Amino acid sequence: MKRIAVFCGSSSGRDPIYVNEAKNLGKLLAAKGIGLVYGGAVVGCMGAVAEGVMAGGGEVIGVMPKKLANIELAHHGLTELHIVETMHERKAMMAELSDAFIALPGGAGTLEEWFEVFTWAQIGYHQKPCSLLNVNGYYTPFIALFDHMIDQGFVQKEQKHLIIIENEAKTLLKRLINK
Repeated sequence: MKRIAVFCGSSSGRDPIYVNEAKNLGKLLAAKGIGLVYGGAVVGCMGAVAEGVMAGGGEVIGVMPKKLANIELAHHGLTELHIVETMHERKAMMAELSDAFIALPGGAGTLEEWFEVFTWAQIGYHQKPCSLLNVNGYYTPFIALFDHMIDQGFVQKEQKHLIIIENEAKTLLKRLINK
């Protein structure tokens, strides 16, 4: 596994655990020699995961639409920073550059980006693992919603097996590497 895309918030969240775990994930990626592909921001959980990788001497590739370069504060200390025109280009480039996907806590943008690559996996556009790092139980309500979608017949039960869910970054990376 050469690179992993991490989708996460440009905000830090209310609990410091979110930024701490983002930075920890970054350090673990660097220690395993796995590059990071992410949204390109210097702030929030995005900035923390990038800083963790860079602290360990790892590769960090940011992909950010022009419109967000000032809002999310583009990180100019990365290995590479790609400024693209649209969110569609961002997601396509991130997917192309990555061998797997992790969602850390974040808002609607994080979910939208993760859901797109997960949907692509469901319909066979790629075979790359999609995962959730359930920091502080953040994704527990989502997991319950996913189970409800299965119960109501909108999602096939087998499709949940496409999602790797772990509470700890170390365990999640081990599962992704062994996938």
